Amino acid sequence: MTTVLKLGGSVITDKDRAETVDGESLERAAAAIADAVSDSTETDGGLVVVHGGGSFGHPAADAHGVTTTAGTDDAGAVTEIHAAMTALNGFVRRALLERGVEALPVYPLSLAARNREGDLALPTESVETMLEEGFVPVVQGDMVTHAGRGATVVSGDELVAELARGLDADRVGLCSTVPGVLDDERVVDRIDSLADVESVLGGSESTDVTGGMRGKVETLLGLETPASIFGLEGLEGFLAGEDVGTTVG
Repeated sequence: MTTVLKLGGSVITDKDRAETVDGESLERAAAAIADAVSDSTETDGGLVVVHGGGSFGHPAADAHGVTTTAGTDDAGAVTEIHAAMTALNGFVRRALLERGVEALPVYPLSLAARNREGDLALPTESVETMLEEGFVPVVQGDMVTHAGRGATVVSGDELVAELARGLDADRVGLCSTVPGVLDDERVVDRIDSLADVESVLGGSESTDVTGGMRGKVETLLGLETPASIFGLEGLEGFLAGEDVGTTVG
């Protein structure tokens, strides 16, 4: 069973303090992942970890006016944003490696690209081989070259969707700072269309160039595999095969 898991940037970083890791949350997430990998009952087909930008990628992208649609042809700007994300990737992998998880980095800047219509192409052969060899790929939100626009941001949510399709994933999960999609304080159990929750979806309160909760739901609705959105407290349950948070699709 192949699982694609995203750790939201707002979960593993302090999004209101530039390039600051939330050490307690990252340690908790890494421990849950390590337990699941060592058990391997629910992850015997491999686990891919994707992480968002949080206080690393988003401020850097915002400073250069770059989003998933607004690009730049300044190589220095691209490198600065990529470097911020690579630094966060290093923190995530270090936390996993310290717990015996054989984590390897995956940098979309070197693999993926967008065409002129903005469609993302992400070859998954290298990720597939990593999984076959027992590694845990750690894929970062990143910059990608974009035909006609230089380079744009690729969000962790987009990468989750492309990896889920390319790897024919059995389970998809997004670990967020909330226990699911919320209608006031109630967790919405299931979303089958955007219209179901149009009135309750909003953006992020911190700097986020990738669309907030609304963007997550829209992206996940395009998958054939139902996906889950849940909080950090639901991560262990998700990795154990339980239904947690909000199911999308």
